[in-house]
Amino acid sequence: MVIKVFLASSSGSTAIKKKQQDVLGFLEALKVDYAPLDIACNEDNRMWMRENVPVEKKPTNGIPLPPQIFNEESYCGDYETFFDAKEDNAVYAFLGLPPPPGSKEAKEAEKAFILENGPVKNGTVENETVESETVENGTDDAEDEENLEAEEVEEENLDDDSLKAPVKQEEAQEEVEDDEAKGEDDQPVSEQEEEDE
Repeated sequence: MVIKVFLASSSGSTAIKKKQQDVLGFLEALKVDYAPLDIACNEDNRMWMRENVPVEKKPTNGIPLPPQIFNEESYCGDYETFFDAKEDNAVYAFLGLPPPPGSKEAKEAEKAFILENGPVKNGTVENETVESETVENGTDDAEDEENLEAEEVEEENLDDDSLKAPVKQEEAQEEVEDDEAKGEDDQPVSEQEEEDE
Protein backbone atom coordinates (compact mmCIF):
# COMPACT_ATOMS: atom_id res chain seq x y z
CA MET A 1 0.00 0.00 0.00
CA VAL A 2 1.30 3.36 -1.02
CA ILE A 3 0.34 6.56 0.70
CA LYS A 4 -0.31 9.27 -1.88
CA VAL A 5 0.20 12.87 -0.82
CA PHE A 6 -1.10 15.42 -3.30
CA LEU A 7 1.00 18.60 -3.18
CA ALA A 8 1.35 21.88 -5.02
CA SER A 9 5.04 22.46 -5.70
CA SER A 10 4.52 26.01 -6.92
CA SER A 11 1.94 27.22 -4.41
CA GLY A 12 1.96 30.91 -3.64
CA SER A 13 0.48 30.31 -0.18
CA THR A 14 2.96 30.05 2.67
CA ALA A 15 0.31 28.32 4.81
CA ILE A 16 -0.13 25.55 2.22
CA LYS A 17 3.67 25.14 1.92
CA LYS A 18 4.03 24.80 5.70
CA LYS A 19 1.20 22.23 5.86
CA GLN A 20 2.76 20.20 3.05
CA GLN A 21 6.17 20.28 4.74
CA ASP A 22 4.62 19.24 8.05
CA VAL A 23 2.88 16.21 6.51
CA LEU A 24 5.93 15.08 4.53
CA GLY A 25 8.31 15.64 7.44
CA PHE A 26 6.12 13.61 9.79
CA LEU A 27 5.72 10.75 7.29
CA GLU A 28 9.50 10.68 6.80
CA ALA A 29 10.06 10.64 10.57
CA LEU A 30 7.71 7.66 10.87
CA LYS A 31 9.45 6.01 7.90
CA VAL A 32 6.15 5.62 6.08
CA ASP A 33 6.46 4.98 2.35
CA TYR A 34 4.66 7.69 0.44
CA ALA A 35 4.46 9.08 -3.05
CA PRO A 36 4.34 12.88 -3.42
CA LEU A 37 2.11 13.74 -6.36
CA ASP A 38 2.36 17.28 -7.69
CA ILE A 39 -0.90 18.84 -8.80
CA ALA A 40 0.73 22.05 -10.07
CA CYS A 41 2.75 20.37 -12.82
CA ASN A 42 0.51 17.40 -13.58
CA GLU A 43 -3.07 17.97 -14.67
CA ASP A 44 -3.93 14.25 -14.28
CA ASN A 45 -2.92 14.33 -10.60
CA ARG A 46 -5.01 17.46 -10.05
CA MET A 47 -8.08 15.97 -11.69
CA TRP A 48 -7.72 12.63 -9.90
CA MET A 49 -7.41 14.37 -6.52
CA ARG A 50 -10.43 16.61 -7.13
CA GLU A 51 -12.58 13.70 -8.28
CA ASN A 52 -11.64 11.40 -5.39
CA VAL A 53 -11.98 13.74 -2.42
CA PRO A 54 -15.42 12.93 -0.95
CA VAL A 55 -18.07 15.59 -1.50
CA GLU A 56 -18.61 16.13 2.24
CA LYS A 57 -14.86 16.85 2.65
CA LYS A 58 -14.68 19.44 -0.11
CA PRO A 59 -14.71 23.13 0.82
CA THR A 60 -17.68 25.31 -0.14
CA ASN A 61 -16.01 26.40 -3.38
CA GLY A 62 -15.69 22.71 -4.35
CA ILE A 63 -11.92 22.76 -4.91
CA PRO A 64 -9.92 20.87 -2.26
CA LEU A 65 -6.55 22.41 -1.41
CA PRO A 66 -3.34 20.44 -0.91
CA PRO A 67 -2.13 18.53 0.96
CA GLN A 68 -4.68 15.76 0.43
CA ILE A 69 -3.76 12.26 1.63
CA PHE A 70 -4.87 8.92 0.17
CA ASN A 71 -4.02 5.29 0.87
CA GLU A 72 -4.04 3.91 -2.68
CA GLU A 73 -7.61 4.79 -3.75
CA SER A 74 -8.99 5.35 -0.21
CA TYR A 75 -9.28 8.92 1.00
CA CYS A 76 -7.56 9.49 4.36
CA GLY A 77 -8.02 13.22 4.81
CA ASP A 78 -6.61 16.69 4.52
CA TYR A 79 -4.11 18.53 6.69
CA GLU A 80 -6.58 19.25 9.51
CA THR A 81 -7.61 15.61 9.92
CA PHE A 82 -3.95 14.54 9.63
CA PHE A 83 -3.03 17.03 12.36
CA ASP A 84 -5.84 15.74 14.63
CA ALA A 85 -4.65 12.14 14.09
CA LYS A 86 -1.09 13.20 14.89
CA GLU A 87 -2.22 14.86 18.13
CA ASP A 88 -4.18 11.72 19.12
CA ASN A 89 -1.25 9.37 18.30
CA ALA A 90 -3.44 7.73 15.66
CA VAL A 91 -1.56 8.51 12.43
CA TYR A 92 -1.32 4.86 11.39
CA ALA A 93 -5.06 4.37 11.87
CA PHE A 94 -5.63 7.60 9.92
CA LEU A 95 -3.47 6.28 7.09
CA GLY A 96 -5.10 2.85 7.19
CA LEU A 97 -1.78 1.19 8.06
CA PRO A 98 -0.99 -1.28 10.84
CA PRO A 99 1.12 0.42 13.53
CA PRO A 100 4.67 -0.90 13.91
CA PRO A 101 5.28 -3.06 17.00
CA GLY A 102 6.36 -1.03 20.02
CA SER A 103 4.87 2.26 18.84
CA LYS A 104 2.51 4.24 21.08
CA GLU A 105 -0.31 3.58 18.65
CA ALA A 106 0.35 -0.19 18.70
CA LYS A 107 0.34 -0.20 22.51
CA GLU A 108 -2.93 1.76 22.62
CA ALA A 109 -4.47 -0.59 20.05
CA GLU A 110 -3.37 -3.56 22.16
CA LYS A 111 -4.92 -2.03 25.29
CA ALA A 112 -8.18 -1.41 23.43
CA PHE A 113 -8.14 -5.00 22.13
CA ILE A 114 -7.61 -6.36 25.66
CA LEU A 115 -10.45 -4.21 27.03
CA GLU A 116 -12.77 -5.53 24.32
CA ASN A 117 -11.68 -9.16 24.21
CA GLY A 118 -9.78 -9.94 27.40
CA PRO A 119 -6.08 -10.74 27.87
CA VAL A 120 -4.18 -12.84 25.36
CA LYS A 121 -2.17 -15.92 26.37
CA ASN A 122 -0.11 -18.03 24.00
CA GLY A 123 -1.56 -16.24 20.99
CA THR A 124 -5.23 -16.87 21.86
CA VAL A 125 -7.73 -14.67 23.59
CA GLU A 126 -8.62 -16.04 27.03
CA ASN A 127 -12.35 -15.55 26.51
CA GLU A 128 -12.24 -17.71 23.40
CA THR A 129 -10.28 -20.36 25.30
CA VAL A 130 -12.87 -20.42 28.07
CA GLU A 131 -15.69 -20.81 25.57
CA SER A 132 -13.91 -23.64 23.77
CA GLU A 133 -13.19 -25.41 27.08
CA THR A 134 -16.87 -25.36 28.04
CA VAL A 135 -17.79 -26.94 24.74
CA GLU A 136 -15.10 -29.59 25.25
CA ASN A 137 -16.43 -30.32 28.74
CA GLY A 138 -19.85 -31.14 27.35
CA THR A 139 -21.70 -27.86 27.92
CA ASP A 140 -22.92 -25.81 25.06
CA ASP A 141 -24.03 -22.23 24.59
CA ALA A 142 -27.72 -23.00 25.26
CA GLU A 143 -26.90 -24.55 28.65
CA ASP A 144 -24.63 -21.61 29.47
CA GLU A 145 -27.44 -19.18 28.66
CA GLU A 146 -29.88 -21.13 30.87
CA ASN A 147 -27.37 -21.09 33.74
CA LEU A 148 -26.80 -17.37 33.27
CA GLU A 149 -30.54 -16.66 33.25
CA ALA A 150 -30.99 -18.72 36.43
CA GLU A 151 -28.22 -16.72 38.12
CA GLU A 152 -29.82 -13.45 37.04
CA VAL A 153 -33.19 -14.54 38.47
CA GLU A 154 -31.51 -15.42 41.77
CA GLU A 155 -29.82 -12.00 41.87
CA GLU A 156 -33.14 -10.29 41.15
CA ASN A 157 -34.76 -12.23 43.97
CA LEU A 158 -32.03 -11.12 46.34
CA ASP A 159 -32.74 -7.52 45.43
CA ASP A 160 -36.51 -7.99 45.78
CA ASP A 161 -37.89 -5.84 48.66
CA SER A 162 -40.63 -8.38 49.44
CA LEU A 163 -37.94 -10.82 50.56
CA LYS A 164 -36.36 -8.16 52.73
CA ALA A 165 -39.67 -7.23 54.40
CA PRO A 166 -39.66 -10.01 57.06
CA VAL A 167 -36.14 -9.01 58.07
CA LYS A 168 -37.17 -5.36 58.35
CA GLN A 169 -40.21 -6.29 60.45
CA GLU A 170 -38.03 -8.29 62.86
CA GLU A 171 -35.59 -5.37 63.14
CA ALA A 172 -38.47 -2.95 63.78
CA GLN A 173 -39.86 -5.24 66.53
CA GLU A 174 -36.42 -5.38 68.20
CA GLU A 175 -36.16 -1.58 68.07
CA VAL A 176 -39.58 -1.20 69.74
CA GLU A 177 -38.57 -3.61 72.49
CA ASP A 178 -35.28 -1.74 72.99
CA ASP A 179 -37.13 1.58 73.17
CA GLU A 180 -39.52 0.17 75.77
CA ALA A 181 -36.63 -1.07 77.87
CA LYS A 182 -34.92 2.31 77.65
CA GLY A 183 -38.16 4.08 78.33
CA GLU A 184 -38.36 2.54 81.80
CA ASP A 185 -34.91 3.89 82.67
CA ASP A 186 -35.52 7.30 81.09
CA GLN A 187 -38.73 8.11 83.06
CA PRO A 188 -38.57 11.55 84.66
CA VAL A 189 -37.55 11.25 88.26
CA SER A 190 -39.21 13.47 90.84
CA GLU A 191 -37.19 15.42 93.37
CA GLN A 192 -38.51 13.18 96.14
CA GLU A 193 -37.23 10.03 94.41
CA GLU A 194 -33.84 11.64 93.84
CA GLU A 195 -33.50 12.45 97.55
CA ASP A 196 -34.43 8.86 98.47
CA GLU A 197 -31.61 7.51 96.34
